[in-house]
Amino acid sequence: MILYMVMNTVKIIVERAADGTYSAYGESVPAYGMGDTADVAKTEALKGLEIYLQENKAENIPDVLKGSYEVVYQMDVQSLLDYYKGIFTNAAFERITGVNQRQMQHYASGYRNPGPVTKKKIEAALHRLGSELLSLEL
Repeated sequence: MILYMVMNTVKIIVERAADGTYSAYGESVPAYGMGDTADVAKTEALKGLEIYLQENKAENIPDVLKGSYEVVYQMDVQSLLDYYKGIFTNAAFERITGVNQRQMQHYASGYRNPGPVTKKKIEAALHRLGSELLSLEL
């Protein structure tokens, strides 16, 4: 008999504030962080989560944090485009996702927000790129 261990997923939401700073917080766990960059905010949220786990008794810890868990990050499209603007141009995003550059600029500026279908299209394109890069050898 084969037993499969199910790993819990902890979602950390990362958002860019109007002042250009970032915040990161747990969707269903007590993790909070802020910083000038998304990386700093994510690191601070993970540090806060570690402190929470160290300082609390097992019965006070949410089930999702008991045993093994993986952390996934969720960003809104505007925060994502701002975070990666030094890596991807709107032209690059258009090539990867098929979403028009002008529309990407509207999303980046916050003038418009993509609908659920477009969000999934952008996410799927980025995941395909990530998979392609992971399979690459130099």
